[in-house]
Amino acid sequence: MIKKIKQTKLEKILLIFIIILAIITFGSLIAMKNKCLFVKNYNPEKLKFKNVENIAILNATCGNVIIELYPNISPNSVKRFKMLINSGKYNNVAFHRVIKNVLVQAGDLEFGKKKNLNYTYIGTGSSGYGTINSELDNSFDFKKGSVALSRTEKKNTEDSQFFILLEDAPLFEGEYSPVGKVIYGLEVLQKVKYNDKVEYVLRPDFINTFEMLK
Repeated sequence: MIKKIKQTKLEKILLIFIIILAIITFGSLIAMKNKCLFVKNYNPEKLKFKNVENIAILNATCGNVIIELYPNISPNSVKRFKMLINSGKYNNVAFHRVIKNVLVQAGDLEFGKKKNLNYTYIGTGSSGYGTINSELDNSFDFKKGSVALSRTEKKNTEDSQFFILLEDAPLFEGEYSPVGKVIYGLEVLQKVKYNDKVEYVLRPDFINTFEMLK
C-alpha cells in the first residue's frame, strides 16, 4: 500500500508562491501584448455636451479622444481644423512625433498617411491648402490636454499639423495657436507609441478616424 506523503508547511508556502508568481507573469504578458487593456473607451453618444457643434472625436488605437474646440479664441485656426476634420483628411495619419508624457503630434497630410509614409520628410509636409496666420493668445493656459496647431520657427506658418499636450506647458503660452482641449480620453494618447531615444517614431501609431460629433 502506497502511503501519502504530507506536504510540509514550507512546501505549501512555496507552492502558493509559485502559483502567484505564475499568475503575475501570465498577467504581465497579457498586459504587455495589449497596451489598451486598462484604458477606458468613451462613447460620445452616452455623454452630454454644451456646444455639440464644437465637439470632435479622434479615434486612435486605444479608443476615443473627445476634444472641445474653441472658435471664440482662435476662429481661423478652428475653421481650418474643422475643415480638415470634416473632409476626412486626418484619417489614417500618423502620430509622427511623440515625446513620452509631454505631447503627441500628428497631421502631416503629405508625408504621414498610412499608405504613403515618408520617414525622410515626415513632419515637414503640408495640407495643400496653404498656411494661415498665427492666432496667439497670451491668456490661454496651455494645460494638460490642450490642443494647438503646430508651426515652424516662424509665425504665420500654421497649416494642418497639430499637437496635444500630455502635461502642462506654460512656456507655450503666447507661442502657439490653441484650437481646443481634450475633455475625455487623454489616457488614450498616453498609450500612443513613442521612442525613448528620438522624438520621431518608426512604425508609428495612427489616427483611425477624426470627425465632428454628428
